[in-house]
Amino acid sequence: MKRLPIPDDVTGNEIDKDVHQELLSLPKTLAEDVARNLVMVARLIDEDPEGAYGYSRVALRLASRVAAVREAAGFAAYANQKYSEALAEFRAARRMTGNTELWPVMADCERGLGRPEKALDMAGAPEVQKLDKAGQVEMRLVAAGARRDLDQLDAAIVTLQSPELASNSVQPWTARLRYAYADALLAVGREGEAREWFAKAVEADRDGSTDASDRLAELDGVEFVDAMDEDDAETETVVTVVVDENTTTDDESDDDEPSDEDAPEAVEPKADEPKADEPKIVQIKDSTED
Repeated sequence: MKRLPIPDDVTGNEIDKDVHQELLSLPKTLAEDVARNLVMVARLIDEDPEGAYGYSRVALRLASRVAAVREAAGFAAYANQKYSEALAEFRAARRMTGNTELWPVMADCERGLGRPEKALDMAGAPEVQKLDKAGQVEMRLVAAGARRDLDQLDAAIVTLQSPELASNSVQPWTARLRYAYADALLAVGREGEAREWFAKAVEADRDGSTDASDRLAELDGVEFVDAMDEDDAETETVVTVVVDENTTTDDESDDDEPSDEDAPEAVEPKADEPKADEPKIVQIKDSTED
């Protein structure tokens, strides 16, 4: 079996205690090996999904009868948009544990496979009532996405309207819920309301899980421009200098300077004459339950 390199600082003890408990059914050396691969999956799944997938396949070959391993393999496949494979792993994990916490992501896999109607059927299934608050919010997000897949835009908006959306309390799901609602509003042309909810999403997005700030800036007409040097690809600092028209530079000859007789009289702007907009400089710095 081909193994993948694992840094020496990864011991396997970093895994969740519940996963550690599951691995106790394996021989000690094998359990440690599986644990280290699972740690690598968790480390890489956001920044390097393909790498995480590789480690998940190793763990799966080592311990396919462990529910935590099947679940990790499912999430790694899901992160790589391998929805059919992810759904199979999630179903296997659910059969082993009997719990319903994977129900929303399983429904989203159905969306990924082009079956939004199936996702909506799952959103109305009895299993949803067994989910905790975070799971129910996640299911609502999936259902709204399925409505949009079916071009039922108004229905998607209604689906997201809930006590959790209206609450001023900030929970782990709040930013994503507000963001989805803002995006749904924008899809039907309700730009003013969308801006309001993108702003609310920014307030709740403490860890940068959404690009709500970028969407808000876009609605406000703020453009992001990167000035790059084509030769060394280093970011340049662009400085705009506003020079008074009456100011001369050292390079200008005194002989060229107009005399007092040649200088035109200063003309004061009329009271009702519109003034030119002054330039503005915007500095932008560089994305569970109750």
